[in-house]
Amino acid sequence: MPSSTDTFSSTWLEAARDTRHLMRFRAGTVRRRGAALLGLAVVVVLTAVFAVAPTRVDLHAVESAPLERALAALESNLGAAFAGFLLLAIGAAMGSGGGRELLSRSEASVHPISPVTEHLGALVLAPVNLAWLVQGWGLLAITALVAPPERLLGAQLVVLAWVLAATALGQAAGWAVEGVRRTARGVLVVRLTAGAVVVLLAGLHLAGALAPLARALPTTWVADTAQTGRWPLAAGALLLLAVAAVVVGARPAGWALGLPPREELRVQSGVHEARPVPEPRWGSADRALLRRLDRGSVWRSVGMRRGLMVLGIGPGLVALVAGLEWGTVLLLPGLTASGAALLFGVNAWCLDGKGMVWRETLPVSAADVFDVRALVVAECMAVVSGVTVVLALLRNGLPPLAVGVAVASCWLVVVVQVLAIVMTWSIRSPYSVDLSSPRATPAPHAAMAGYAGRLSLVTTLTAMLFTGLAALPWAWVPAVVALPFLAWSTARLLRVRRRWSTGDERARVVLTVAAV
Repeated sequence: MPSSTDTFSSTWLEAARDTRHLMRFRAGTVRRRGAALLGLAVVVVLTAVFAVAPTRVDLHAVESAPLERALAALESNLGAAFAGFLLLAIGAAMGSGGGRELLSRSEASVHPISPVTEHLGALVLAPVNLAWLVQGWGLLAITALVAPPERLLGAQLVVLAWVLAATALGQAAGWAVEGVRRTARGVLVVRLTAGAVVVLLAGLHLAGALAPLARALPTTWVADTAQTGRWPLAAGALLLLAVAAVVVGARPAGWALGLPPREELRVQSGVHEARPVPEPRWGSADRALLRRLDRGSVWRSVGMRRGLMVLGIGPGLVALVAGLEWGTVLLLPGLTASGAALLFGVNAWCLDGKGMVWRETLPVSAADVFDVRALVVAECMAVVSGVTVVLALLRNGLPPLAVGVAVASCWLVVVVQVLAIVMTWSIRSPYSVDLSSPRATPAPHAAMAGYAGRLSLVTTLTAMLFTGLAALPWAWVPAVVALPFLAWSTARLLRVRRRWSTGDERARVVLTVAAV
């Protein structure tokens, strides 16, 4: 009779083997392997750049009181930034219903995929989340700035170990929250608890107790130890914690996946009363109806609703807890806008699914359909990134005029920039996906990794440019520099709009998306 240890080992070995097979299967569905490999290479290169490049800049040699204060703030808040990454990992797992899925619900229904396999797959797919990548790069960059050069390798290894441990802990917490959410009153409990946490953090910030509390967390010890000769102790402890969290996380995963997804079933089976025809405030009545349809499609999707809230509040809370300066906050609007676009904008027509065929029978022009869909995508990106900027305002107060103009210009540029890119991808490479599950993605995971890499590269470079412009004494310079960016993105958007207006291209997209 096999022992419990043998059963435990065989369960995890089988789950690891199944996860490997599923990963190979998903990789085989990628259409443009070159683009996916390029996106993966961009992610790897950016990771190396953020981990090493800041050490090449000797900021201590620059005699500037504001710069010295900023470096001191970064060093004292590094532990809080570690805690912020954990909060983000928990929020990402909660927003995606426990983590991303290797197979959609309809595909997995005919395959014997165990909860442990689902758990491992969600862990493997954690880097597909752009917010996860951005926070990881931020930790690497800040550590490279404040760590002594001779301790850089050990410090960065501790950062990587913490990223693994925080991801595993966040995944376990995400499964537990998803299990609670699937109980009879679980949705209300989760919402009230999340609201109470946000109110508590806001109250601590207003009382001036948030920063001292964040510095008193155990993550401060991890950040301090990483810069000393005892870094192997911290790295080893974090790796043990990561392994324990992976093993423990399988239990709430099995519990959550064994319960019916109440929130999604309620959306799919609910009855909605007909509403009056919307009165157009601007534009035609047809556009007003299309806007209502598209906004309703976004808000009714459980995954997109959760994702937009996490993206809007998560990075802003990190800015509150870690005390990010305006120079760092400039990076956030573009990255949060990119994260919102990755929820559905990279495959914008997947909102309709099979209903795309019915949508094409409506007596409206193709130009109106494209314009309204692009507007809804832009609204989601602008709102999400706007919440982050507002929370940064609460933390730092009003910025100087030059910095304020740079933030506004960068915000507008990256929203239009990302909008032009994702609408182009939506026409060029549509996918047939079912977004009814909060764990679903609008494109295959390898393609999503490529999308995330390219969007993060574009928005990061743009934000770095405007960060440099914010240091100039002329407040009008960022606004002037923004004009060619806006002109180029607008021209690209008009070009893809013309492509959508051609009948054969539109038919290709409709037939592809409707084949769910």
